[in-house]
Amino acid sequence: MERIKSLNNLTDQQKGSLLAFVAVMFITPDSLFIRLSNIDTWGLVFYRGIIPFFTVFIGMLFIYKLNFFKIFFSSGYHGVIYVITFSITNITFVVSIQNTNVANTLVMIATAPMLSAILSGIFLKEQPDKKTWISILITFLAIIFIFYDSLGVGNFYGDILAFVTAIGLAVGAVTIRSARSKNLVPAAVVGKLFVALFALFFIDSFMLIEKDLIIVPLMCILCVAIPFVLVTIAPRFIPAAEVNLFFLLETIIGPIWVWFVIKEKPSLETLVGGLVIITTIAVHSFLKLRKA
Repeated sequence: MERIKSLNNLTDQQKGSLLAFVAVMFITPDSLFIRLSNIDTWGLVFYRGIIPFFTVFIGMLFIYKLNFFKIFFSSGYHGVIYVITFSITNITFVVSIQNTNVANTLVMIATAPMLSAILSGIFLKEQPDKKTWISILITFLAIIFIFYDSLGVGNFYGDILAFVTAIGLAVGAVTIRSARSKNLVPAAVVGKLFVALFALFFIDSFMLIEKDLIIVPLMCILCVAIPFVLVTIAPRFIPAAEVNLFFLLETIIGPIWVWFVIKEKPSLETLVGGLVIITTIAVHSFLKLRKA
């Protein structure tokens, strides 16, 4: 009870920053799990939809009981928009990774905070302050620096899907921000169901063998189910651009997980650029929290 009271005493800035930070910490091993798994693309998309759907749906039924459906339908057009954007980004991210250079995908997705800031200014009249714009610019340049040598011609199809993912992340975060009084977690749960249903049209096999029996469920719960709940709540407390800014931490922490486990050493550019990203986000968060 004391912990709950202490959380209630936090400012919106503190709550939002904490939720976004915890979410990205859960997401960081995602690329490692993907590298360790042997399942095909659409099989991965299916399980990343159906396992988080059942995990969070059962949890929410336990908490809200039949009010889950009432909350979902009361979310109105915000819920519909979030179901659509959430479903699209979950699909386009995985398919993009499979159809272009990983560097191209990550650089495209790194534009999400910038797109969030622009959309927030247009639709919510919530203009990011100078500190946020500077942080967005510095982190985006750091991403370019990290992947400059890796950027290739790639595949136009995969590159377009990566940019669609960035737009989807931005629209989703702005949608949550504009519906702060509504609970959109049920909409995200339904979005996960749609992802799994869409993958059914392309999946070749549902078979999980050997280490995938452990890796895939673990990845879907730790790196997908838990973070998507947290990231659906975070923009209710802080601007969408700031939430997406936190997710750039995955760019540096993800490769470090891979380094530790499968000894795939990150490049010097990754370490230097990652240090810049971490420092920038830490300073930005400190200044915002101090102001709050």
